[in-house]
Amino acid sequence: MPFVHRVRPRYAEVDAQGVVFNAHWLTYFDEACTRWFDAMGFAPAEAFFRDFDVMLVKAVLEWQGPAGFDDVVDIAVECPRVGTKSFDVRYTATVGGRGACVGTITYVSVQPGTHDSTAIPTTLRRALETDAGVSGPPGAPSPPAR
Repeated sequence: MPFVHRVRPRYAEVDAQGVVFNAHWLTYFDEACTRWFDAMGFAPAEAFFRDFDVMLVKAVLEWQGPAGFDDVVDIAVECPRVGTKSFDVRYTATVGGRGACVGTITYVSVQPGTHDSTAIPTTLRRALETDAGVSGPPGAPSPPAR
């Protein structure tokens, strides 16, 4: 079952067409990602500065339907791919069960405090692979409890 983060668009986030302005979806997805890392046991205020960091390298957004001011928007977060230095996160936003926006973001692992890419740290890799339904190599330790 995917992690779900809930947002309620503010008046200032809705455009003249009465829907969430497109750029705000990335902010919502970033909030959902932060809470997802927290739910996996990585306290963002500590982990992102001490243990690992990630940078967005690609974002694809697909609008599916409206989300407006004060709607309840549920954002399901899943990790469909884990590579050596990067991973994808899929965000599926719905309003009352109806599709609103789907985003797929590719993040690259970087050394905290730098822009230098690095292999995804083992503890993060295990958590992402568990979320993606990928099993590690035979004899690999179990992922951390979430």
